[in-house]
Amino acid sequence: MLPGAETGVRCSAAGCRADADWRVNWRNPRLHDADRVKVWMACDAHRTTLGDYLATRGFPVLVSGRDEPVERVPG
Repeated sequence: MLPGAETGVRCSAAGCRADADWRVNWRNPRLHDADRVKVWMACDAHRTTLGDYLATRGFPVLVSGRDEPVERVPG
């Protein structure tokens, strides 16, 4: 993809309209096993913010590239 070209996938941060380049893969360990993966999409500016938000709540988080899905979130 050319730099600046739209991906069609938007960042999950509230109010953000930027294209997402990252997958913030996470799960709630009180409800789901490691193979149940939830995904928030993130732009460069919100990659850390979204991951930190989940991690401070005790949710295991694994960040990967937009086109790199993960099958498990251990922890």
